[in-house]
Amino acid sequence: FLLPLVVAIEVISFLSRPISLSVRLFANMLAGHITLKVFAGFVVQLAAALGAIGWGLAVLPLGMAVALQGLEFLVAFLQAYVFTILTCIYLNDAIHPGH
Repeated sequence: FLLPLVVAIEVISFLSRPISLSVRLFANMLAGHITLKVFAGFVVQLAAALGAIGWGLAVLPLGMAVALQGLEFLVAFLQAYVFTILTCIYLNDAIHPGH
């Protein structure tokens, strides 16, 4: 009589793993893009608001945006690696179930 309950729990377990991976990947990408957009907005605002002095000061957020872009590449490679490893682990668990 417990079989339907166990089946439901297993189905939810197998469906929640790829969904959680997808949400995690999306959230990390979105956070990086928002940060880059904010610093790019600082560059534009400083350059437009203060004229020649603003162009000189805009170098600081521009440098930060370039550094964040490098960090974004690092995060993208790390996320791809983690996503691949976890997918392999989940597929292995699905093909070779535990006892």
